[in-house]
Amino acid sequence: MAAFYHIDKDRKLVMSTVSGALTRDDLESHMRKLRSDPDFDPRFSQLADFTHMTKLEVTADDIRYFARTSVFDSDSRRAFIVGDDVSALLAEMFALLRKVAGERGRCVFRTLEEGIEWILPRVTVR
Repeated sequence: MAAFYHIDKDRKLVMSTVSGALTRDDLESHMRKLRSDPDFDPRFSQLADFTHMTKLEVTADDIRYFARTSVFDSDSRRAFIVGDDVSALLAEMFALLRKVAGERGRCVFRTLEEGIEWILPRVTVR
């Protein structure tokens, strides 16, 4: 699996992308790298794109494990972009478990455009 991220400090945004097969170890490694990155701020938002993932090797038990903690603050916004029903269900499960833990601002989308619009809302000028 290739998982990588880019931190846009100006927009206060972490953009994560997954391609290939995704495993529990991959997710743990990704979180560990983020935590140790000097540019990372847990208050930043996250746009996580899973649409290039070709195989999901993460279980519901893994999702419950990851939902116990978060590298992001409870007020940060996180958009999960998924391309299939199984990924959508697991992402929704994660969002719900984090909501029960007191977090808000976790949403699942089917298109990158929807996720970007939600993470970076347009400012209307009157």
